[in-house]
Amino acid sequence: MLEYVPGSMADTLAPMSAGELRRLGQLIRSFHDAVEGFQPPPYAQWNVVIPPDRDELICHNDLAPWNLVRDGDRWVFIDWDGAGPGSRLWDLAYAAHGFVPMASGGDPSVDGLRLRALADGYGLDQQQRLALPGLIGEHTRGMFDLLATSSLTGRQPWARLYAEGHGDHWGPAADYIEEHVDIWTTTLLS
Repeated sequence: MLEYVPGSMADTLAPMSAGELRRLGQLIRSFHDAVEGFQPPPYAQWNVVIPPDRDELICHNDLAPWNLVRDGDRWVFIDWDGAGPGSRLWDLAYAAHGFVPMASGGDPSVDGLRLRALADGYGLDQQQRLALPGLIGEHTRGMFDLLATSSLTGRQPWARLYAEGHGDHWGPAADYIEEHVDIWTTTLLS
């Protein structure tokens, strides 16, 4: 541990406003820009549990409300044990699922506007905006598959999380996201 960070976990607070989602996008972009040139040693070992779409930089791999401490103007991501190779959009896709949030029973129009605020804050170009919605679905489905497979193999902590009901969120969330990719792509490009 480097320091204790006081504050509240973002998952205990009200959903972020559009302005806060833009700020979050900027924060994630700043992190990605800072690590872009980092070359890990060839013997580095990573604990990346959901294979990324590609390896372009070192990502957090768990940018979620339960890993963001907020204390006034200070926002700090914690829980870096899953950091490892990935891509900007893969990391952002996972963040979108949790922070928009995208879950079964949501309103695709509202979620699209919230997703656009996050993308605007990050500064996504047109090509990235085309790719992001599909990656949100892939990453969310990957989380569900990890939980479901682990429930059969006993891999921890994922088997325990599945037994506690986390699969009941991730599977329907993946279905919801996959069903509305076209709406969100259109919204991101508008």
